[in-house]
Amino acid sequence: MGTADRYKDQVLGVYRMVVGLLFACHGAATLFNVLGGPHGGKVPEVGQWPSWWAAAIQLVGGVLVMLGLGTRASAVICSGSMAYAYFVKHQSEALFPIQNGGEAAAMFCWAFLLIAFVGPGAWALGSLFARTPQNAARGEEIRATAV
Repeated sequence: MGTADRYKDQVLGVYRMVVGLLFACHGAATLFNVLGGPHGGKVPEVGQWPSWWAAAIQLVGGVLVMLGLGTRASAVICSGSMAYAYFVKHQSEALFPIQNGGEAAAMFCWAFLLIAFVGPGAWALGSLFARTPQNAARGEEIRATAV
């Protein structure tokens, strides 16, 4: 087994954490006018479609992915929100992401889709709770495991 194969779960775990953190930072910037503020220039009103909802997905989804809790489901929602952003906001401006300003939306969309398919990797908090056939037979829902 090569070095790349030996550490793929750890590298995937770090990748998941970095992508989740960066995504959460976008949401926090938009919702709370921190970290340089929102890219659109102003903080959206609570519940404003689609800006506020997109930022809420970015913040909550990014944190969940970063921590590795509900990783696959969260990653699918994050990926879908970025696909929506790309095709609704950016695609009408020009064909290529470099022309229409949609590079971040496209990259986040594909990054989260990859995480949804390959899983969380190492150090995911969700892996602390494992469902086993023995526990299910006894009526226990989850089993805490050591990392």
